[in-house]
Amino acid sequence: MAKMILTGNESAAWGARLSKPKVVAAYPITPQTSIIEKIAEFIANGEMDARYIRVESEHSAMAACIAAENTGVRTFTATSAHGLTLMHEMLIWASGARLPIVMSVVNRAMAPPWSVWTDQLDSVAQRDTGWMQIYSENNQEVLDSIIMAYRVGEKHNILLPTMIMEDAFILSHTAEAVDVPEQKLVDDFVGEFEPAFKLDPQDPGGFGSLIMPEGPYMEFRYKMALAMDEARKEIRKVTEEFAEVFGRKYPGLVEEYRTEDADAIMVVMGTIASTAKDVIDALREKGKKVGLARIRYFRPFPYEELREIVKKADMLGIVDRSYTFGYGAALYTETKGALYGHTDKPIKNYVVGLGGRDITPDVLVKIFDNMLKIAKDGVVDREIEWVGLHGDERWS
Repeated sequence: MAKMILTGNESAAWGARLSKPKVVAAYPITPQTSIIEKIAEFIANGEMDARYIRVESEHSAMAACIAAENTGVRTFTATSAHGLTLMHEMLIWASGARLPIVMSVVNRAMAPPWSVWTDQLDSVAQRDTGWMQIYSENNQEVLDSIIMAYRVGEKHNILLPTMIMEDAFILSHTAEAVDVPEQKLVDDFVGEFEPAFKLDPQDPGGFGSLIMPEGPYMEFRYKMALAMDEARKEIRKVTEEFAEVFGRKYPGLVEEYRTEDADAIMVVMGTIASTAKDVIDALREKGKKVGLARIRYFRPFPYEELREIVKKADMLGIVDRSYTFGYGAALYTETKGALYGHTDKPIKNYVVGLGGRDITPDVLVKIFDNMLKIAKDGVVDREIEWVGLHGDERWS
């Protein structure tokens, strides 16, 4: 393996290069653009054997990947924010057609007002499209997750697309040391793409044709649901196999940090986890027993892991870097739904960091202190709390 200093976007480009997609279709959007620029450089220099398709929009980029994947070749694309939402129709088509496309998504806030900084609404808003979703903590995980996404998604019992998230600028444009594995190791691990079915002039068939209400439309969706459930076992298996080959251990769907004797456990996605781990260590030195559960896979949702995690603490604090304008934010409502009937412990939602607002150690300390008070008293003061609003002295 070679040690390189790479940004998150460069790590994504290397993950794609090593996985050997034959077609890359993409459209530029800040802060994702440098992913496809790096891939274009690889292809132009002869370092990556792939067809690069320049399209007029993100909707067309996904349409091109769908068309190419239907012919039986591996594909890759990347986008962010409004580009991802413009793809929405095609995302549903890709999953419904059971095409294991892999896509990097740089999480960026949605306008208006205009913002290029990070929050997770863009990808969270696509949670019902049938795509698997991975939220990365660091640049190494960005690269490695792309490789594992092809391995999992292309299994014939899965056949679902995957998006790999990285927080805008916190990862996308920040450089750190990354182990880039040898091509032979990746080739052996991922293998050749062998589609279960494909467009073939010598063996014509119907793909995505009209189905009447009495037809098997509902059964198709049921099979997708079964595949998403089956993916949980495949993800756990593949992460173990990845550790054996590459020497880096990933925790399957959820990473736990110092949860074994915690009074309160914070549940997060993405780079918030890195800061939270440092805060947890500092609070532990003061005798405050807190822990962390980092959700790697938001789809499939890790309900089994969360049902075990909630047994370890007196309360859960769910930290969301997005808001979906229901009763609480997405990670909170999903967690509450998964735990319904399985616990009576208090659960609180903390909405933080929208539009790239800093989530500092001081902010997380205040959240942990609030969590510990709830764990002690057994009473949730406010079930949904927006943390760090201008003029709110409680969190300043």
